[in-house]
Amino acid sequence: MSKEFKSYSMEIGGRTLTVDIGRVAAQANGAAFMHYGDTTVLSTITASEKPREGIDFFPLSVEYEEKLYAVGKIPGGFNKREGKASENAVLTSRVIDRPMRPLFPKDYRNDVTLDNLVTSVDPECRPELVAMLGSAIATAISDVPFCGPCAMTQVGMIDGEFVINPSQKQWAEGDLKLTVASTSTKVIMIEAGANEIPEAKMIEAIYKAHDVNLTIIDFINRIVAEVGKPKHEYISCAIPEELFAAMKEIVPPAEMEVAVFTDEKQVREENIRQIREKFEEAFADNEEWLALIPEALYQYQKKTVRKMILKDHKRPDGRAINEIRPLAAEVDIIPRVHGSAMFTRGQTQICNITTLAPLSEIQKVDGLDENVVSKRYMHHYNFPSYSVGETKVSRGPGRREIGHGALAERALLPVLPSEEEFPYAIRTVSETFESNGSTSMASTCASCMSLMAAGVPIKKMVAGISCGLVTGDTDDDYIVLTDIQGLEDFFGDMDFKVTGTHDGITAIQMDIKIHGLTRPIVEEAIARTREARLFIMDGVMSSAIAEPRKQLNEYAPKIVQIKIDPEKIGEVIGQRGKTINSIIEETGVKIDIDDDGRVSVCGVDQACMDQAVHMINMIVEPLEVGKNYTGKVVKILDCGAIVSMAPNKDGLIHISKLSDRRVDKVEDVVSVGDEVEVKVIKIDERAGRISLSLKDANRKKETDVTVES
Repeated sequence: MSKEFKSYSMEIGGRTLTVDIGRVAAQANGAAFMHYGDTTVLSTITASEKPREGIDFFPLSVEYEEKLYAVGKIPGGFNKREGKASENAVLTSRVIDRPMRPLFPKDYRNDVTLDNLVTSVDPECRPELVAMLGSAIATAISDVPFCGPCAMTQVGMIDGEFVINPSQKQWAEGDLKLTVASTSTKVIMIEAGANEIPEAKMIEAIYKAHDVNLTIIDFINRIVAEVGKPKHEYISCAIPEELFAAMKEIVPPAEMEVAVFTDEKQVREENIRQIREKFEEAFADNEEWLALIPEALYQYQKKTVRKMILKDHKRPDGRAINEIRPLAAEVDIIPRVHGSAMFTRGQTQICNITTLAPLSEIQKVDGLDENVVSKRYMHHYNFPSYSVGETKVSRGPGRREIGHGALAERALLPVLPSEEEFPYAIRTVSETFESNGSTSMASTCASCMSLMAAGVPIKKMVAGISCGLVTGDTDDDYIVLTDIQGLEDFFGDMDFKVTGTHDGITAIQMDIKIHGLTRPIVEEAIARTREARLFIMDGVMSSAIAEPRKQLNEYAPKIVQIKIDPEKIGEVIGQRGKTINSIIEETGVKIDIDDDGRVSVCGVDQACMDQAVHMINMIVEPLEVGKNYTGKVVKILDCGAIVSMAPNKDGLIHISKLSDRRVDKVEDVVSVGDEVEVKVIKIDERAGRISLSLKDANRKKETDVTVES
């Protein structure tokens, strides 16, 4: 007998969203089987019964599982099962995590896992959106404590018009990729990629999504009212007020202010280390309090910094509220690479390196979106432990590194030249040399300069900056901070990153630690980031490099493109690739051929590239009687010499056509391997014979020319 379950439906963006509750995964704390069109996702939440011991954070894990059976594919490679999460899966997990994490209790230490299993994909209904909504619904109906519900909506833009929850194709091809999460009163997360959308238009799109979210939250509330579970009790891990009071007796607030009020991260950390030793010495006999010192000290610093900023309008490094840290920019700091640049903002320093390659080097993408099968531009971000003065073994990029790289990549995509304008695969790598806040925005600035230094003809300059926030007890008690450093990020309420050109926004990523932002805060942050990025571009980046270089770096590969008849592609490739491989072996170039007949010849030696182009043209272009060609003697006969002008285009120089003088032996004039210039004097197409002349090759007048067909 099948389980009893309830089904709920609503219309969003012209499609029906259906949620099945109680149908599957009954042992999870909460489960929602989501249907949007033919896209189906199972979203579940599970929580441990007890808190995890020895931690001072909320252990939330968010997973987004892409199963290729959802689009009728078997995974490629030798291992025919899904492996580690794709980049898209990691980024989707982050988008779900960022708005939901702040809505769980701050003193909750139970392990919680949000899992989203994509089982079917309808190209008209993006599975990422369905998973976001499923996570929100599963959490809202579960017994896990949560200050929701929340909802998420995506907005695209086609021909200047907003599209709510666009299809995969509209999302890939439109001018806007915006995801907005909200509670019933405020916006809690913004993620965007945009084709230079003006600030006012972006704000309009954000609040159009927010309005849709409010209708979804009403829908979720109806579900919760019917099938929601009572939230369970949990063991609070909050720091006792008695401990805070004792700490203030040992280190008064004024002394703590002095400790944190410095623009040198190392000095501040040393000050805090000394304060921690005072507390450890004072509470040596109290094991319970001794174990809480790290978290309590963090909270003490946080309260101090927030009070300094909000009440006294003092920042830890002494800057004004809208002041950017000292900036520096330079290019060409790494020899022999194709392009390099370094951008420094305070104690944040990024070195970016650009590498160019043929289009055959583009990244293949095996995922659930059939509109995205490859990536021509790749931005990778690395964050080594030395950049923050720590020691840690590198285990490869984590979710944070993948997310930061994707944000900087999204920032530059709108200004890159098309494949037709610039037939290269492009990779930029941001190496974090030093970090004290907002390395992703420094990566955007460094990447832009590195691309220009490499000679990539980007359309406009792009820069990025981050704004922070400290809030008080009411919605109108807040301060927005321009260019937050690490301390202000850790202790503040918001990290609002915006990238763009002079003309508009190219990317947004907003993270918060509170229960949402009012519209005035969003508008002020967007306005403040515009002011800052224009200052960075005009005042610093332009002085290092104002525009893309006209020529590629000497070490970058050069690419020549020609167009051939698609029906001739087989002749260029040859049987089992024999023809094209012989050209590659002889010239040392790399050759890529598209199905439409576009041939890209890549190399570093222009003469070799010209030779390869000539050889390809010789293959696809018919020989003309009366025209001179260069060929190689490949065989000596008694009656003459065989000359190869191109694969499958061999001709005979009769002994009588070798010289004006009498020739007794062919070897007296030519030898195998000689390069010679010959004239085509006759083509017998029926017999497949080509007659050549060496002696007539340099004569101005053409005589005895016939064509047999």
